[in-house]
Amino acid sequence: MAQALTMPVAPSLSFICNTRPSNSVSTPSISFRNSNSPKIGGLSIKCARVGGVEIPNSKRVECSLQYIHGIGRSRARQILSDLCLENKITKELSEEELIRIRDEVSKYMIEGDLRRFNALAIRRLKEIQCYRGIRHIQGLPCRGQRTKNNCRTLKGKKVAIAGKKKAPAPK
Repeated sequence: MAQALTMPVAPSLSFICNTRPSNSVSTPSISFRNSNSPKIGGLSIKCARVGGVEIPNSKRVECSLQYIHGIGRSRARQILSDLCLENKITKELSEEELIRIRDEVSKYMIEGDLRRFNALAIRRLKEIQCYRGIRHIQGLPCRGQRTKNNCRTLKGKKVAIAGKKKAPAPK
């Protein structure tokens, strides 16, 4: 049964899951050095997986690390400098460099953990009914911005009020 789960549905799909069909249970392997990777319509199928996110392999490492929620430009540069890696294209990374990047990225709070942490912080503000919590409940900005003209992102689409007309201009 486990063997059936690891085998691709069709032999033509074996390049997507990147497993080798065999009689024993095999684990997926990642190889980036292969220059003749399968392409469909000019797009390469393989992507590096770091921190639970598939990062693009056609961009430089510094840019592709920013696809992970919680890693911005400065943290991506810090990771590269801590590992003493040069900023090369992701598909040119070797296996050991990719493993080192994964280990370094796992030291930070990223993706689901970071989203959960932020959601708990906002929920706590709502529960204690502080000013910022009330503004979150009302769907208004909580950092002092003006709300007469702007903040459409939080307030939503403009709603017309029936019966309200502009006063005629004085002559």
